[in-house]
Amino acid sequence: VQLQASGGGLVQAGGSLGLSCAASGRTFSNYTMGWFRRAPGKEREFVAAISWTNTVYADSVKGRYTISRNNAENTVYLQMNSLKPEDTAVYYCAVSAFIRRIEMGETFYDYWGQGTLVTVSS
Repeated sequence: VQLQASGGGLVQAGGSLGLSCAASGRTFSNYTMGWFRRAPGKEREFVAAISWTNTVYADSVKGRYTISRNNAENTVYLQMNSLKPEDTAVYYCAVSAFIRRIEMGETFYDYWGQGTLVTVSS
């Protein structure tokens, strides 16, 4: 099983960036998928997750980020708008073994991507 995250880069504050994460090795079309991030000097934190029917966001990104998925392509997306310098981090995608549940803890997720760097300049 592999998760390949892409789309990171450098963007100015107030700008937008879209991330994608393609899963291979098995079908994840019904399983909860999520995004986490690790800012410099900080622990990895939950960003957003999407199950078969629901989405959940961290308070820090609510209203600015949108998570979505394309089950036919085994891919999860993260659209990030109104970016702030504090959004600078390595972003990781992850997949759990659950279908309808969403949890924000890292242990809920079984497979992880390698991370993609997002840098927001002020």
